Amino acid sequence: MSMTYQIDPAHSSANFSVKHMMIAKVHGGFQKMNGKFVYDPADLSKSSVEVAIDTGSIDTHESQRDTHLKSADFFDAEKYPALKFKSTRFEKGGSGMLVTGELTIHGVTREVTLDLESPTSEVKDPWGNYRIGVSGGTKIKRKDFGLTWNQALETGGFLVGDDVTVTLDVQLVRPA
Repeated sequence: MSMTYQIDPAHSSANFSVKHMMIAKVHGGFQKMNGKFVYDPADLSKSSVEVAIDTGSIDTHESQRDTHLKSADFFDAEKYPALKFKSTRFEKGGSGMLVTGELTIHGVTREVTLDLESPTSEVKDPWGNYRIGVSGGTKIKRKDFGLTWNQALETGGFLVGDDVTVTLDVQLVRPA
């Protein structure tokens, strides 16, 4: 039997890391997201997920960098206000389940596979709703999504790496 959950944005995070100057990773995340998760533990093929992440809610703990990331050089948040993911397939594997779908960033859609832990057991919250949690992630290349801005370094290499690690920790809620 499938159950429908909504993302609880106050208790969920979509984070990323990318190499800076080829020496260390910069970490950031998005503060606003919403979406729906239909989950059927008995038949994963009947499960689905759809998520929208507010591009303008990016936070790397450095306001000048955040402003640059929202600009046309990167996410172009005014023109592309959301990053979107819509699943096309669920299957057992990886850390628990592999969720393949279409990820749209900066107006470019590519197929990606999320490696997620199986959802936690459902718990009842103090308000009578039911909750589960899901964690996992994927790796993508910025250039695949048209995020090509960069700057060459005098010592060789580039200011911003191409490989981006995405980490998700999502709490989902369904009404009693």
